[in-house]
Amino acid sequence: QVQLVESGGGLVQAGGSLRLSCAASGRTFRSYAMGWFRQAPGKEREFVARISWSGGNTYYADSVKGRFTISRDNAKNTVNLQMNSLKPEDTAVYYCAASADTRIELVVPDYWGQGTQVTVSS
Repeated sequence: QVQLVESGGGLVQAGGSLRLSCAASGRTFRSYAMGWFRQAPGKEREFVARISWSGGNTYYADSVKGRFTISRDNAKNTVNLQMNSLKPEDTAVYYCAASADTRIELVVPDYWGQGTQVTVSS
């Protein structure tokens, strides 16, 4: 069992930066691929970024590539999402997720966090 708790969301102006964190409980954290998803009002949840269990492999949605960076610290059971050059269209609730399958963007993750709101003003 893995429990995920996100933090770091907030209100930022376009062009600004935010850093989201996800704290995971459970000794098996390091065996899971981790990812970030987001859901804007009236839209479906979409994949943002994922990182392999070792941290050696990352993958991003085209919409955030070059602006967002995902990282993890297995010693601290945390995964982070550094978001730079934010745009109003990045406004959404951001969710942390864990999956036994590295291709977290293609499967239903095993665990979800409760989400954190990110609002980017123009």
